[in-house]
Amino acid sequence: MTGTPSSPVTDAPWSLARELARSLGERLPAETISVGAADRRVLASPLNALSDLPSFDASAMDGWATSGPPPWTVTGTVHAGESATAPLVPGTAVRIATGAPTPEGTDGVLRQEKGRLVGDSLTGPTTPDDIRRAGEECRADDLLADAGTELSPALLGLIAAAGHDAVPVTRRPRVALLLLGDELVDSGVARGGFIRDALGPQVPAWLDRAGADCSPGTPVPDSVDALRAALVAAEGDLVITTGGTAAGPRDHLRAAIHAVGGMLVVDRVAVRPGHPMLLARIGQRPLVALPGNPQAAVVALLTLGFPLIDALLGRPDRPLPRIRLAEDITGRTGQQRLVAGSLEPDGFRRAPLSGSAMLRGLADSSGYALIPAEGARVGDWAEWLALP
Repeated sequence: MTGTPSSPVTDAPWSLARELARSLGERLPAETISVGAADRRVLASPLNALSDLPSFDASAMDGWATSGPPPWTVTGTVHAGESATAPLVPGTAVRIATGAPTPEGTDGVLRQEKGRLVGDSLTGPTTPDDIRRAGEECRADDLLADAGTELSPALLGLIAAAGHDAVPVTRRPRVALLLLGDELVDSGVARGGFIRDALGPQVPAWLDRAGADCSPGTPVPDSVDALRAALVAAEGDLVITTGGTAAGPRDHLRAAIHAVGGMLVVDRVAVRPGHPMLLARIGQRPLVALPGNPQAAVVALLTLGFPLIDALLGRPDRPLPRIRLAEDITGRTGQQRLVAGSLEPDGFRRAPLSGSAMLRGLADSSGYALIPAEGARVGDWAEWLALP
C-alpha cells in the first residue's frame, strides 16, 4: 500500500491496520558502524564478500599434510598464521596445525590420532575431506546478506571473516513517548485513586527490542492545550502516546491531533484487547496512540508500532507463522482476539490473568495467538505473533 486514506478507517480489521501503519514509514537514512557494534541492526544495502572464504586451502585437523601414497618422509612443520612451506613432492609430508595453509602438492591430511611416526617416516590413512578448500564457503563478491537483513552474531562473524570492518545499517528510529493521564504516578506505591504508570518503564524496552530508540516518557496533563503543546514540542521520527484514546471526559487526544493539523488514519481497530488504538499523521510524522490499559497498549504497539518501525528500518514484510491450538478459545462477535500465551509441547495455551488491564499473564507469555471472531477449537491453526 503506497498511500493513506483521506478519512480515517474506523474499526479497521487487524491486518489492514498493520498494513496502514507500515505504509506511513519510509526507510530512514543509512549510517556506517563497526561490525562489532552491529548486532540486531538492519542492513541498509546488500553486503558482498571482499575475499574468498577461506582465502587459501587449509587443514581442517591437526596432523600432517601429505603428498602421494605412504610412507611419507616428514620434512617440516606449518603452523597457523604461517605461509606454506615449499611444495610437497610425492612421498613427503609436513606436520600441520588446524587452520594452517596446506603446501602446494598436498592431496590429503592425515589426522594426528591416526598417524604412526617412526623417526621421520610416517604412515596412516589420509582423506582429502580434511582439507578446507579455498572459496568453499563463499567467493569474493558473493552476496552475504541483502538489504533489510537483521544482523545476528553468526552473520557478523561471517561478515568479518569475509573482510569487512564496518557495515552500512539503517539509522535506528527515534521515538518521542508522551504519557497521558493525571491519575499516573511514576514511583512508589500508588494510593488515593492514583495508579502506578506501567507503560513508561516498559514501552521503551519493547521499542528497543523492535530496533528503535525511545526518549524517557514525558508526562502530559489531561487537557487539550497541554497535549497540543506536547505534540508540537515532540522530537523524533515517530510519536507514541499512552492513554487518552477512548471517549471519556478527559480523553482529548483526537482533539489535540486535529488542533495541530494532524490527520487520523485509523480510529480504533477491530481487535481485543487494544480496540481504542489510533494511528495518525502530523505533517509527515506518524503517531501511534496506545490505550491506557497495559496489555491493550502492548497489543496496540505490536499492531501499529512494530510494523511502522519495520518500515522505517527497511525490514521486509513477512507472513506470520501458524501454530496449532491446544485448547478451545472463544471468539468475540465482529472482532478478532489477540490471546496471550505460550507454545507448549501440545500446542498453544492461553496465559491466565490476561485481561486488558493486566500484565501478569503477559509476563509469562511468549506471544499472541490471533483468534478469529468466530473462535477456534483445539487442533485448529492460528497465526502466531511472537513477542520480541
